[in-house]
Amino acid sequence: MILVTGAIVATAATFDEALKLSLEHVDRSRAEPGCISHAVFRDTGNPWRLVFFEQWADAAALKAHFVVPASRAFAKAVGALAAELPTIQIYNAEVVAPASL
Repeated sequence: MILVTGAIVATAATFDEALKLSLEHVDRSRAEPGCISHAVFRDTGNPWRLVFFEQWADAAALKAHFVVPASRAFAKAVGALAAELPTIQIYNAEVVAPASL
């Protein structure tokens, strides 16, 4: 499984648009093949920061996601609203305990 984390810090003036674009992106992404989960959260320590958490079945699914025209358009649009450079981290992970624990 591939995990993706990322964040964007908007400003008071750009936050609402960044959140709108992010929610649309999350909804689109959830319908893509190989997407296990995709979410965006507001950072409780910084009200202008949006944090993304994604789970993908494999690297191929994530690579396909990155070339979807809407994904590329989202990255460009939300990046233009950012107060600082957005971040992204990609991890190769395996489940080591059942979800019921």
